[in-house]
Amino acid sequence: MAILSKIWFEIQANLFPFMREHLGSLSQREQKLVAILELVRIEEFVPDPWWNRGRKQSPRWKLARAFVAKVVYNESETSRFIDRLRKDGNLQQICGWQSAHEIPSESTFCRSFAEFMQTELPQRVHAALIEKYEKPRLVGHISRDATDIPARERPAKKVKPKQKPKSKRGRPRSGEVRQKKQPTRLERQLKMPLPQMLSDLPCLCDRGCKKKGGRKYYWIGYKLHVDWADGEIPVSCLLTAASLHDSQTAIPLETITASRVVSFYSLMDAAYDAWPIRAHSLSLGHVPIIDPNPRGDSDRWPLEPAQKQRLRERSTAERGFSLLKECFGGANIRVRGPDKVHAHLMFSILALTADRLLNLVL
Repeated sequence: MAILSKIWFEIQANLFPFMREHLGSLSQREQKLVAILELVRIEEFVPDPWWNRGRKQSPRWKLARAFVAKVVYNESETSRFIDRLRKDGNLQQICGWQSAHEIPSESTFCRSFAEFMQTELPQRVHAALIEKYEKPRLVGHISRDATDIPARERPAKKVKPKQKPKSKRGRPRSGEVRQKKQPTRLERQLKMPLPQMLSDLPCLCDRGCKKKGGRKYYWIGYKLHVDWADGEIPVSCLLTAASLHDSQTAIPLETITASRVVSFYSLMDAAYDAWPIRAHSLSLGHVPIIDPNPRGDSDRWPLEPAQKQRLRERSTAERGFSLLKECFGGANIRVRGPDKVHAHLMFSILALTADRLLNLVL
């Protein structure tokens, strides 16, 4: 908090007056963008391009700042944002360009986005932001949840698994050897390292279904799984196929979050009610509070009154997803493929994280 307060004081006392002197009056959204870029410092993570022959490459640090500005301005299409960039002199200066003719073409924006995707630029900047500002403080609650991410692409074709022979009912006969039951993904994850867990999760576009307001809602695309700290601050994120059940990402998310912040309680809804998730959370020193899933037995895993009160803090996840989709471009997916969709969402997560961190000192 002391570091954030110092940065906010420098922004208010020095940066805003300097920019008003050179650019004139700043709108509220421009001030918000300037503060987010000052906190994120994404240009420090973009290396200077090596140039020897041919046409000189457009500075990638300016393009990286532009992609952060795109999600802050909640623009859905790159072409529309470029048009806005060429007409808005203040926005040009904030991103790093001195005039409209310096702004590169849409194809250059697309190539730079592909480079940022391959180098995982937004993921690295987000991890560094959490490491710097969230790791020093104790996090009371981690709220885990997932949301639908509709995409404009066809679902991938699924390979039908081979039909397993039906198991015989009752006790085995004398001398009969029956095949052992295969462990579930959650049980396997308890013995897997993190990279193997992540590679085991499906991430291609497919069809998803969930209940909204008591009715079933279907979509084609992906599912974003996020661990939210108090104050709607996203700590760790995973993008998977839309059909994947929420519980399958709980153990990887818990592992990533535990390496980034120190937290006490892990709050989850009834979809995460499984013993491997509880066991893994307890092994990391966390207290799992999971909404009971009856599964035909209404008295299974009853919560104490104090636990029910803490579980209400899980509304942090709902508010966070609402901010992500309505204010930071989380609902404006115009790219295709899991890697590009993940990169787009991570730029949105990055801007949202900086905004919520600054909100702590306002």
